[in-house]
Amino acid sequence: MGKLVVMAQTSTRVVIDGVSRAIIEQLQSDGRRSYASIGTAVGLSEAAVRQRVQKLVDSGVMQIVAVTDPMQVGMARQAMLAITVNGNVETVADELAKIDEVDYVVITAGSFDLMAEVVVEDDTHLLDLVSSRIRSIPGVQRTETFLYLKLVKQTYNWGARLPARA
Repeated sequence: MGKLVVMAQTSTRVVIDGVSRAIIEQLQSDGRRSYASIGTAVGLSEAAVRQRVQKLVDSGVMQIVAVTDPMQVGMARQAMLAITVNGNVETVADELAKIDEVDYVVITAGSFDLMAEVVVEDDTHLLDLVSSRIRSIPGVQRTETFLYLKLVKQTYNWGARLPARA
C-alpha cells in the first residue's frame, strides 16, 4: 500500500506507512472505535494500535475530536471572512487565531491575505465580531464577509485519501 507523507503543522515531514493510514481510515469512519477493533481490522494488537495512534497525535499528524453541527448547538450563522492586511500577515493571523469564534485561519495568496471561518450565534453576534473585534486588530485593512447560506459538503477525511508517496 505504499507510504503516505503528510506535512504536520510544524512543517516537519512525517512518513505514514500503510498500517498507520489504515488506522486513520478506521478512526475517520468512527472516532469512538476501540483500539481492539481497529487492531483486528489492521492486523495489529490493541497495544500496538494505541502506540501508533499516540505517535500520530503527538506528531501533530492527527487530532481526535468531536465534530458538531453548529446549527444543532445553537450557532445559527457561519461565514468566511476574507481579510486584507497592512503589515505583518502572520501577526494578524495569530491574533485571529486567539478569537474563540474563529475556527479556521489560513494565510493565502491572491486577492486577500487571510481567510478566516467564523461560527456565531446570529447576525448580531457576527456584526459585533467583525466590526468591534476583528477590524480593531492592528494591521487589518479591509474585510469582506461571505455568509454561508447552505453547507453542501464538509469532510475531514483527507488524511486517509492522500496519494501514497515514498
